Amino acid sequence: MASVPAAYEGWGWQSGHDPLDLRLQNVAVPPLAAGEVLVRNAVIGLNPVDWKVLGHIDGWPPGHVPGVDGAGVVVAAGQDVSASWLGQRVAYHQNLHCAGSFAEYTPLVARALMRVPEALDFATAASFPCPGLTARQAIEKIPLHENASVLISGAGGAVGLYLVQLAVERGFSVSAICHERHWGRLKSLGASRCVAEPEALKGLSFYAVIDSVGPVRATQLAQRIDANGHLVCIQGRVPQWPFPAFEQAISLHEVALGALHRYGSDAAWARLTADGERMLEQLASGAMEPEAQVRRDFSGLPELLEALRQRSFSGKPLVVLPFYESHGG
Repeated sequence: MASVPAAYEGWGWQSGHDPLDLRLQNVAVPPLAAGEVLVRNAVIGLNPVDWKVLGHIDGWPPGHVPGVDGAGVVVAAGQDVSASWLGQRVAYHQNLHCAGSFAEYTPLVARALMRVPEALDFATAASFPCPGLTARQAIEKIPLHENASVLISGAGGAVGLYLVQLAVERGFSVSAICHERHWGRLKSLGASRCVAEPEALKGLSFYAVIDSVGPVRATQLAQRIDANGHLVCIQGRVPQWPFPAFEQAISLHEVALGALHRYGSDAAWARLTADGERMLEQLASGAMEPEAQVRRDFSGLPELLEALRQRSFSGKPLVVLPFYESHGG
């Protein structure tokens, strides 16, 4: 801990739901519990969940630092953490109930760390955890069946971008629902069909549907699933089973990284972070394509989060700290 200051700057939630009400504050460096590390953040990744949870998480005291995604360097380790983590370049997804990534430093459990390849810059690494790991969890819900047809709803977002690539990698025939501006890119990544609205899929059925839009869309698309197929819900599950018992006999799945933070075993985390590290290697080698980036400095974090809430730009919002520049990105 000798190189770590006694306090650092972080954006603290005070009350309410408005990102612009976050306040910059000094945060005392906490003592690390067994199994924890302290990461000095180089880049913070912003996600829709970051504004959606403001004012909705029980137990947040005024001054709580939000944020789930970040990338940086491990600068301190608690008991039962291998010293090999010290100095490692890492990316992570943080528990919503713990001190988050909207700060110069973040304490978190070591099992959530993913090693970042030297060839990959911190900005791309910070853009990955929430959407990339969510996509990985979603695609793992679907049993492998080469050439089976998979429909990805909301494919134009960050999760959808990774989902299309993962589904193609597994040999699925991929259709996508998204805005027309994304069609060219998704087709270049292997999507065989892109449409703007579900109505354009009239007469088609699918082995699996992965929805990242919401419960209404997921319920609507359930009608297009083959017998014994799969419905994967990312952005809100269907409110009730879409078919009578033992009719279409589909399997319903839901995806939530928060479930791992609260109930996941060490073995489950080891599998997820290993998968995440493989995807980070693919990003480093160019075998996988990340989302385009929109960068701001640390002082502009609330404004960028508000712009994300208003959907006033396209791309992945990232907050860059001075540590990023001093370590070569």
